[in-house]
Amino acid sequence: MVKIALDPAMYHADLSVADEVRKAADLGYEYLELSPRPDFFFWHRYPKADDAAIAEVRQACRETGVQISSLVPVFNWSSPDEQERQAQVRNWRRLLQIAAELEVPVVMSELSGDPNQPLKSEHAFYRSMEELIPDFEKHGLVLNLEAHPYDFSETNDDAVQIIRGLNTSWVNYVFCAPHAFHLSDGKGDLDRMIRYAGSKLAHLHIADCFNHRANVGNRYIVNPPGVDARVHQHNEIGNGDIDWDQFFATLRDVRFDGIATVCVFGWEENADAIHRRMLERVTKELAG
Repeated sequence: MVKIALDPAMYHADLSVADEVRKAADLGYEYLELSPRPDFFFWHRYPKADDAAIAEVRQACRETGVQISSLVPVFNWSSPDEQERQAQVRNWRRLLQIAAELEVPVVMSELSGDPNQPLKSEHAFYRSMEELIPDFEKHGLVLNLEAHPYDFSETNDDAVQIIRGLNTSWVNYVFCAPHAFHLSDGKGDLDRMIRYAGSKLAHLHIADCFNHRANVGNRYIVNPPGVDARVHQHNEIGNGDIDWDQFFATLRDVRFDGIATVCVFGWEENADAIHRRMLERVTKELAG
């Protein structure tokens, strides 16, 4: 059964994690996927959640029946700088303890690293995984990974191959729809990418985006020209260039049965209405 989760990123500034659990229940979600926030775990920094914070969230889950499906840490464990890599492995170990204490079964993350040093970053990634596999297995946690814009690997096929290279059944792939045009260098060939992931596809991120390669690259403009950056959006379905009929039809055809996370960012003024509409659409397409 597909688990439809809410990424509560648009509420991070105003709600505690416990209150985000309650918000998810109010919006009709049974699952919540917790993304980075400074008081729990944040990009590349040592996690800050203590026993009291964890207990508060566990109580909110008991009260509402909402389950935390997954945590989404982003640590630069693929850094070519060895001191930084070791610090990020330390961050990972604490994060895995938090996941276990929250009884969260899945950790979802990015490959990270440096796209300008891809080979050194890949070496660092595999070294970090060698060090962390015993920790994941000790806690009984599953790991789902995506290729994020500006990771050392940014394309669908290469990321799937890197994950397969681990030869580990509990490490699988996240297909992130709002990254679809970065994953395919503008092609947006959703059906092919999803099928390429095959049995490794275990997790979806669902939001819309515009194709940065469309209209000779002028769909949106970054200055100065050629700047070393990546731009994308996490919009509501219909506010972008994703072919959603193809996306959902392919997922039904391959009988996708994992976590599907609604992750719309940057529209806080209309967050509740957006999240309700997204839940209705994803439920109709994948769980209806």
